[in-house]
Amino acid sequence: MARIAPLHIDWKPDRSADRPVTGQIVDFMCGRIASGAWPIGARLPSQRALSEAFGVNRSTVIAAIEELADYGVVEGRHGAGTRIVSNTWSLMLSGAPDWADYVSSGFFKANNDTIQAINRFEFDPTKTRLGTGELDPRLFPRDMWRRVAHEAAEEIDALGYPPPEGLDVLREAIAGRMHEWGIDCRPEQVLISSGALQGLQMISVSLLSSGSTVLAEAPSYIKSLQVFQSAGMRLAGVPMDEQGLDVSSLPEVLRSVGASGLAAPARSSASGGGAVLYTIPTNHNPTGVTMPLERRRVLVDACVEDRLPVIEDCAYQDLVFDGNVPPSLKACDETGMVITVGSASKALAPGLRIGWIVADERIVHRLADVKMQMDYGAGTLNQWVFARFLTSGMYAEYLETLRVALRRRRDAALETLDRLFAGRAHWNVPVGGFYIWLSFDEPVRMTRLFQRALDHGVLLNPGDIYDFAGDNALRLSYAYTTPEEFAHAAGVVASLL
Repeated sequence: MARIAPLHIDWKPDRSADRPVTGQIVDFMCGRIASGAWPIGARLPSQRALSEAFGVNRSTVIAAIEELADYGVVEGRHGAGTRIVSNTWSLMLSGAPDWADYVSSGFFKANNDTIQAINRFEFDPTKTRLGTGELDPRLFPRDMWRRVAHEAAEEIDALGYPPPEGLDVLREAIAGRMHEWGIDCRPEQVLISSGALQGLQMISVSLLSSGSTVLAEAPSYIKSLQVFQSAGMRLAGVPMDEQGLDVSSLPEVLRSVGASGLAAPARSSASGGGAVLYTIPTNHNPTGVTMPLERRRVLVDACVEDRLPVIEDCAYQDLVFDGNVPPSLKACDETGMVITVGSASKALAPGLRIGWIVADERIVHRLADVKMQMDYGAGTLNQWVFARFLTSGMYAEYLETLRVALRRRRDAALETLDRLFAGRAHWNVPVGGFYIWLSFDEPVRMTRLFQRALDHGVLLNPGDIYDFAGDNALRLSYAYTTPEEFAHAAGVVASLL
């Protein structure tokens, strides 16, 4: 067999480009393979050699190779390095289908490159996650979990399909929990979902029409996802101030997007034209702002007057650690205008994949039919576990400890920011949740900062993935890192600036 010549690399990624460096490297390597310059059977240079040739961190090279392996272009063989095994994925062979066309025409729209990079590198243990929306696993209540797991082993004798609305025991427990949020509801008004995100997906495909407009705070968590856009809806931003969503701006935003107040039902024409408001009033993601009670009342009254339905995301409702917990928007709602979405992911365990929706019974029945079509109900064991946490009192006990830990981490993070960024940026002081919204006082090239921080082992969440325009900001989280880890990672960012 003829010996294949070593692969030649005379190219480096452009760090000033919008496309992340990892994506540029993947594009370059695919181009070389597609052109035949890098033949099938050729062995890639070592990761160290590639990182030197490209002028990047070794972890960036690893990410690029992993992506090529996912495409089926390269394959690692024990003792033989990584070899090129296919030149057909991007398909440059005449007459072959272009899979990119199929991918782009699917129901779910693709996230942008930065969000895809974040989603990938969050599983890289070599990266410090400075903006992640997840609790530190070291805060997980292991002793409580062992107790619940033991009880499950003793009591559960079958794991059949659950009712699509959810297990009665969990619906009853959540209805009880809702009373603590100020919501007077019955178990029949509760539907269990496989996480809060699935709840939003079910609402988008069954209660809203294609062509509707979803209003959200600017910035907003939902801007970083494609939940509503994949269902054919538009997003529009509503300005915020230090108390949350600026209610006085709602009429102007509605006029600017040409949307009527009441969203058209899903069975109506594809043109839609209605509108709905999505909001996170407590420990807002990404800004950390909590809306005071009086603003909540004004918001609900305005939405009732304009017949503007509301989706209230209460994922962080249980995580207020300074002052009183304000009631849910639904607690101020006497008309059924508000649908509330909750989750066990932020306070307890994202891996449980348990969320819930509180709404009128007719809406619950409609969503239950959609839920049945999606996955035949949330996991029975997961539902049972969360129900036991709620009914045993363990959840309330755990929350007390968790709030103390989060307050301590927040205070340490604020001290770090004062030390490193005073005079260079400004930020809010959250009363709970995970996030501090930091805005730089001078323009920063966020794409470049994101990549350079990644090369130095720090994963950032740039503010513009949540906003409707460039905002020169970062979403920082003190929930996943210890104060020492946060300080070190923030120091890296400060040095890069």
